[in-house]
Amino acid sequence: MCLSEMHKVSVDTLAQSCSGSSTVCLALTRGDEELAMGECPPSAAVLLPLRAPGERHVAWVVEWGDDVKAVSEDEAMVLVNHQATGDVCTLMMCLQDKGTVVRQMMWLMDHIFKYTNFGIVSLIHGDFFIRQGKAHRDQQLVLLQEHLEKYYRSRNRKWIVLFPEGGFLRKRRETSQAFAKKNNLPFLKHVTLPRLGATQVILKTLVAPQENGTPAGRDAVIKESKSKGLQWVIDTTIAYPKGEPIDIQTWILGYRQPTVTHVHYRIFPIKDVPAEPEALTHWLYQRFIEKEDLLTHFYETGAFPPLQGQTKAVSRAMTLSNLWLVGIQSLAFLSGGMWYCILQYFYHCLF
Repeated sequence: MCLSEMHKVSVDTLAQSCSGSSTVCLALTRGDEELAMGECPPSAAVLLPLRAPGERHVAWVVEWGDDVKAVSEDEAMVLVNHQATGDVCTLMMCLQDKGTVVRQMMWLMDHIFKYTNFGIVSLIHGDFFIRQGKAHRDQQLVLLQEHLEKYYRSRNRKWIVLFPEGGFLRKRRETSQAFAKKNNLPFLKHVTLPRLGATQVILKTLVAPQENGTPAGRDAVIKESKSKGLQWVIDTTIAYPKGEPIDIQTWILGYRQPTVTHVHYRIFPIKDVPAEPEALTHWLYQRFIEKEDLLTHFYETGAFPPLQGQTKAVSRAMTLSNLWLVGIQSLAFLSGGMWYCILQYFYHCLF
């Protein structure tokens, strides 16, 4: 059964239909139509011929909250909760239909990615790799500031994406909860308390003077580039059914049952973001407390709650070219194969 023929069928029906196919499927929403939970979007389509033996995989992304297309031509900082390596794949896919911003983004990611085929591309792209841990923290923040001053404006970047939690949920949850208990902070289950360092450096370096009440401190770079500086903070929350995140291996091999990934956006003007460390810490904590509430509601009901002023939550569309997706997937496999050959060559040379 072709997924493009499925209209208003349940997720279970979608899963059963795909389980009889030898393809990996990617279902996308269409236009500005409202999608009720449990409906299959009309523009769903069979995309990628990849599967693991005996299993099929459907990746269906539904977007909620504010429409980020409205600010895609402005500079923004994107704050995202972090559950697994698949979060990056989800975001990359979601942003493909947001105009040219996808080509003008800078990512902050763990330094371990530097040593992969994906990392080589990111290095060329000008992304920043950050080392975790107290021993490296201060030095990494200095390097981040220097990197932003050198590359962000010169490469005409518009959005910068970071994961303020500083690691995967499963790795940081216990430590975060212990810190919260010690400091009389809320007990969080679905997210962890964010770290201030990188967020503060980004705001200090990229926000135009007086935009949020105090000078940015690095306004020379902004003035020279005639940039308005950061204008928005996009608070992004990724939710997986049953709280079971998808990793990159699953995206590539498709060895999990069909699933639906949900992404919620909330946009804040930069002028509403405080610059003072204590106030900024409180503001950032509040964003992740709100994420906790959003995810709690999602896991209980299967949907995000409506925005303030709305009577019901609605999803918005994203449409991607099947040809483009197949091309990107092919390039990913090609680069992975080349990287394997390079590592194998050096291994034989050394041993």
